[in-house]
Amino acid sequence: MSQHKFSLSAASVSALRFLAFLTLIGLVSCSGRQPVVKSPLELPKKFSDGGEKRLPNKWWHDFNDKNLDQLIEKALAGNLSLLVIWDRLAQAEAVARREGAALLPAVDGEFDASASTQSNNRDDLFNGSSSRTTRNNLSLELIARYELDLWGRIRSTRDAAALDVKATEEELQAAAITLTAEVATTWYELATQYGQVDLLKSQLETNADILELVTLRFRRGQVGAADVLQQRQLVESRRGEIATAESRAVVLEHELAILLGLEPRARVAPVTTELPDITPLPQTGLPASLIQLRPDIRRVFFQILAADRRVAAAVADRFPSLSLVAGVGASDDSLRSLFDNWFANIAANLIGPLFDAGARKAEVERNRAIVSERLRQYGQAILTALGEVENALVQERRQRDLIVSLEKQLELSELAIDRARDSYIKGAVDYLRVLDVLLTHQELQRDYLEARLQLVVFRINLCRALGGGWQMSPPKMMMVDGPE
Repeated sequence: MSQHKFSLSAASVSALRFLAFLTLIGLVSCSGRQPVVKSPLELPKKFSDGGEKRLPNKWWHDFNDKNLDQLIEKALAGNLSLLVIWDRLAQAEAVARREGAALLPAVDGEFDASASTQSNNRDDLFNGSSSRTTRNNLSLELIARYELDLWGRIRSTRDAAALDVKATEEELQAAAITLTAEVATTWYELATQYGQVDLLKSQLETNADILELVTLRFRRGQVGAADVLQQRQLVESRRGEIATAESRAVVLEHELAILLGLEPRARVAPVTTELPDITPLPQTGLPASLIQLRPDIRRVFFQILAADRRVAAAVADRFPSLSLVAGVGASDDSLRSLFDNWFANIAANLIGPLFDAGARKAEVERNRAIVSERLRQYGQAILTALGEVENALVQERRQRDLIVSLEKQLELSELAIDRARDSYIKGAVDYLRVLDVLLTHQELQRDYLEARLQLVVFRINLCRALGGGWQMSPPKMMMVDGPE
C-alpha cells in the first residue's frame, strides 16, 4: 500500500501561525480595574452590647438542639426556594463562561461535497450520446473569527458577569441564613404551642375543680347560680382555647414541613415542649466587620462592581471595533488528494458607530444611574444590618427583664390564689374575687410561655443579623424527566 504525504503551502503555514497568534492574544487579555467602594455613611465605633463567646459559622449549633440540627440540615437540602437560587447561580456561572469565551477566537469548520456533470459535445444532448464528464467538488475549510478588545468592552462584560456570579453566591448565603432562622423560629413556635396546649389542659382541670367547689357551695345555698354559670363559662372557654391552640400547632407543623420541602402533613419532628436555655450574649464584633460578614451586604457590593464594569462596557461600545477573520482550507475533486491543495486568507473589519441618535450615550447614562442606585442600596443595606443588630440586642436585654418580672408575678399570683380560695371557702370573699385572681394567674402562665419563646426568637434574630456563612454543596439539577 502506498503512503500519501501531506504538505502545507507557505500561505497555509502563515494562516496557522496567525490562528495561534489570535489564541495567544485571547489568553493574555488584561484584567480591568476594580474600583474602591467605601461605605456611604459613617459607621459607629462599636455596638451597644455584646459578649465574649464567638458564634459558630452554623449559628444554630449554639442552641445545642439535635432536633433543630436535623431539621435545618433537611431544609438546606430540600427547601425548594433555596434550590431555585442554586439554579440561578448555575445560570450566572454559565453566563460568565459564555461572556469570557468572547476573549478567545471562535473557530468554525465547514465541509462541502458536490458533483457536477458536463457534456463533452453540444450535440450529445440531442443524439443521445453518453459522452459526459462528472466532476466531484470537495472542500474543507477552518475559519477563525476574533474581535480585538481594543477598548476593553469584552473584558468589562466578562468581569461584570463574573461579579454577578459572586453576587448570586452571596444571595444564596443570605437566603440560607434566612431559611435557617425561619426553621428555628417555626420549630420553637411549635414547641411553645405544644406547651400552650398542655398548659390550657392543666388550667381546664383546675377550672373544673373550682367548678365542683362552686357547685357544692351552690347546693348548700351558700352562693347563687350566677357563680356556677360563670365558672362553667370559664371551663368552656378553656375548651375553646385548647381547640384553637391545637389548630395552631397543626398549622405550624405544616409550615415546618413545607420549609423542609415536604408535603404539609409529613411528620418531621417529635412532639416536644422544651425551649433552649439562652446563653449569654455572643460576640457581636465591630460594625465595620459586619459589612464583611453579612452576605446581603456583600451581595450589593458585588452588584456595584458589576454595574461599574457595565458602565465601562457601554463607554467602550461607543468606539470602533476591529475584527479579524482567518481561514485555512483545501479543495479538490478527490478525497485522496484533498489535502494537497491548500489555500488561506486573512481579513480585517473595522466597524464604528457613525449615527445612532444617542442610543449608546443613553446606555452609558443608564448604567451610571444603576451604579448610583446600587450605591444607595449599599448604604441602606448597611443601615438595615446595623439596625437589626441593635434591635436584637435591646430586645433581648429587655425581654430578660420581662421574664424576671413575670416569674415574680407568678409567685405572687400563686399565693393570691391560695388565699383567695381559702377565704372563699370560709365565706370571707365572694366568687368574683376568686375568679379575678384565677384569671390573672392563668393569663400570667400563658404570658410566661410566650415571653420565653420571644427571648429565643430575639436570639435567633441576633444570630441572623450578625451574618456569617458556611460551605454548601450544590444539589443535582432538575430536568423535565427528573434530576440530572
